[in-house]
Amino acid sequence: MTTAFDPIELGGKHLANRVAMAPMTRSRAYGPGAGATELMAAYYAQRASAGLIITEGVQPSVVGQGYPDTPGLHSAEQVAAWRQVTDAVHREGGVIFAQLMHTGRIGHPSLLPDGLIPVGPSAVAAQGQVYTHQGPQDFVTPKELAHDEIVRTIADFADAARNAIAAGFDGVELHGANGYLIHQFLAPNANQRTDGWGGDAAGRVRFAVEVTRAVAEAIGAHRTGIRISPGTPFNDIAETDPSDLEATYTALVAALAPLDLAYLHVLEGLDRSLTGRLRKDWPGTFVLNPFTHPEPTGHDSLGLIENGAADMLAFGALFLANPDLPRRLASGGPYNEPDRTTFYGGDERGYTDYPALPA
Repeated sequence: MTTAFDPIELGGKHLANRVAMAPMTRSRAYGPGAGATELMAAYYAQRASAGLIITEGVQPSVVGQGYPDTPGLHSAEQVAAWRQVTDAVHREGGVIFAQLMHTGRIGHPSLLPDGLIPVGPSAVAAQGQVYTHQGPQDFVTPKELAHDEIVRTIADFADAARNAIAAGFDGVELHGANGYLIHQFLAPNANQRTDGWGGDAAGRVRFAVEVTRAVAEAIGAHRTGIRISPGTPFNDIAETDPSDLEATYTALVAALAPLDLAYLHVLEGLDRSLTGRLRKDWPGTFVLNPFTHPEPTGHDSLGLIENGAADMLAFGALFLANPDLPRRLASGGPYNEPDRTTFYGGDERGYTDYPALPA
């Protein structure tokens, strides 16, 4: 029987276990030019016992930034800053992928330079607010991306992926979840286009597929993963038609499967039957962040590896509170409890670190 503590090969890398650290936005890129810092290097190095670390969301372009103090991978300065993070994790024996996150319509002009405004597949504003240095601000109507701008955005992802490898990352994860740009193209309420980038399921999955293909061609499919969150309503996403939801994500998985990616990472919604269908359809490594709301993913989810529901499990909030989480999972605890007062939004962003227990 396979367990979460058995090794696994991922994209040519030998992982010590099947416990992944889920991506969690931190807003700690206080360095010059939205660069990584020594604090970030220490934070990730503390958690290097994870089989795989997936970083916080990293914007692939200037206009891809949707939150204050989030890091980028679109400048030489940022590449150099990330090197201290990857070196620190590798010294501790860890494997680390950078999550490329273009937030699309989720953001605010005050977070962007030079008069830029957020962009999206359609000029449809998300309902809700985003935190800025000036306090919460309503989401604005995004600029609808023209065809040539979509092509440029795809190239931005590929360029950022090359930068990630130059910065020492072992690979990248494309953020196609939580209502950000790739997810916006997938969702019918955010994507109201009638050209080849929208319409039916085949049109709406095109952007995700083209971004993934471009990144895989740039750095190798074995270094490329993608995260999706079918049916989850984060950031005003509405995927409420069950038949369209299944058609969209089965079409997406069918189009991605021949690329031979490092993994598919599913942030599970309420429909576990769809998770099972995607697991069955996906030919490669299947990483699952299971639906456990209101509790964080914890020890009780380890059986999902044993029963074959997933090849790896991603843990979020519990990894913030327990930097040595694989050891604690293996021994059944004890666990530090996440400080829930430090979380906001739907994707477990947190700001509190806890020291590891003595070995």
